[in-house]
Amino acid sequence: MIISYQGVQSFKVQFGDTVLAFDPVSKKSKFKVSNFGADIALISLNHPDMNGTSQVNRGEKQAFIINGPGEYEIQGVFIKGLPSSSNYPSNFSGQEEGAKINTIYTVNFENMNLCFLGALGSAKIPSETKAGIDGVDILFVPIGGPSTGILSPAEAYKFAVSLEPSIIVPMNFDGTSLKSFLKEGGSEGLKPIEKLTVKKKDLEGKGGEIILLQEQ
Repeated sequence: MIISYQGVQSFKVQFGDTVLAFDPVSKKSKFKVSNFGADIALISLNHPDMNGTSQVNRGEKQAFIINGPGEYEIQGVFIKGLPSSSNYPSNFSGQEEGAKINTIYTVNFENMNLCFLGALGSAKIPSETKAGIDGVDILFVPIGGPSTGILSPAEAYKFAVSLEPSIIVPMNFDGTSLKSFLKEGGSEGLKPIEKLTVKKKDLEGKGGEIILLQEQ
């Protein structure tokens, strides 16, 4: 499995010929748009920063779009969407505008379990949602803080560790929030890597290791 970071909360996850897109950035966002083809696109929040489904289509190949809670099986990939909330602003001023529906995704393929928290605004998630998150190998966690309507660095790290993942991948951050998050995790000075190439056997013995990916 190869994981690359496309900015904000956008990730490209590839295994064999199958490509997943998490929260691709749209043309209506102020951030750099996503620009790669995918078989499946998972959208956690209906917001221009995360709902660029047209950006991951290529010619006749149209991505299968998942944009809410439920259970799905596509091309041998097993996906669960679990409800939660976000305070991510509808505009770009950084002003919070109240809770919105955020979908947490768990994805199983290549005998590995991914958990993508989306634009999660609070670690206080519904009990049934928490119960649906189990055996996490790789966790994607937003760390930008209350000004962006998502988890603060301290809250993000504490919540991430509580899920007992093998690897923690931070997303949706600036320099200040990233520095705080790495300090919480005892990983000050951690250097980003271009991409994460991982197999199930690589996860043996890991417990909450932070991996920082460089934006592509």
